Amino acid sequence: MMADDRAETAAPGQKPPTVDQLVALCNKIPADAGPEPLERGLRDLFGTDEIACVLDRGGWHRLGGVVDGDLNRITTNLSDWVAQQAGEEPLDLVAEFAESDYLVTRMAGRTYYFTLSTGQEPGQFLQVEIEALQEVVDRPLVMDDWFPDTIAEFIDPVDYPRLDPRPVGSPRYLFRRMAWVPGLLAQMDASSRSARNLKRFFADWQHSSAGEAERFCRHWVLLIREYQDSDRVTRTDARPLATFKGDAAELPVAESLRGSELAHAIHTYDRKVGYPFAWFFHLLCRKGGNVQLAEAVLKDQVGAYDYLPARDLKVLRAWEERPYSV
Repeated sequence: MMADDRAETAAPGQKPPTVDQLVALCNKIPADAGPEPLERGLRDLFGTDEIACVLDRGGWHRLGGVVDGDLNRITTNLSDWVAQQAGEEPLDLVAEFAESDYLVTRMAGRTYYFTLSTGQEPGQFLQVEIEALQEVVDRPLVMDDWFPDTIAEFIDPVDYPRLDPRPVGSPRYLFRRMAWVPGLLAQMDASSRSARNLKRFFADWQHSSAGEAERFCRHWVLLIREYQDSDRVTRTDARPLATFKGDAAELPVAESLRGSELAHAIHTYDRKVGYPFAWFFHLLCRKGGNVQLAEAVLKDQVGAYDYLPARDLKVLRAWEERPYSV
């Protein structure tokens, strides 16, 4: 979280909670209870019912620690533990632990995204991320006839038999991040293409019919990433991720549609997603994706068909002149 922006993240008349309060909330709620208790707790902390869970995203994991065959704890952090061992070569480590029953664990995760609008513009919102983590058994620490070439391969091998993911301990919630998006944008490198394109994405939303109909942060979250550039300066990057999950995930195929059929296809897509011009914003998030769809709609507009509002057509023509994706 950007602490200096705390006062500006708040709903009118209400300061946002501190990191300590958010950590305490995560610690007191059972992690198998789902997002509803978290949402109620966040609404109490923020003093508003407007904050809501808009997306949960699983299927990811992090490196865990080491346990023995009876799941007794050896270490919580595999990387640090390996660095503390006497051997500096991977084969030394293999030899040292060849007779052990040690098992490596991983942290299986799911991220819950909560958003709160803080202004009229699409980029004016607060995003809270809370992770649900379950440590599970992943693989043996060493295996017969396994000879890693590097310490990195010893820690996180790519081709390695995996074990049944038995739980190690209880699942838990972990507070990950609270980000006020205007402050986040200020942190991003203004000269980077991703920052420019994200700001343009927000502007296109505001100038289109989508901006008239819906709050951006109910339909999109930001995937936020910190990294070090070539000068080892920490940078922040972000890209939009749609919260919609359903049978409208695939954009209409433009090659086989024109005219009224194409109009029906994109309007049906919009209705399923829940706001006008949704097809355009989903297209922007698919790099190298179905740009033929936008081109086909534009060709229709210069012909006998007129099924886009003027403000959407203006945004689409600006994209035609200077295409971008996020």
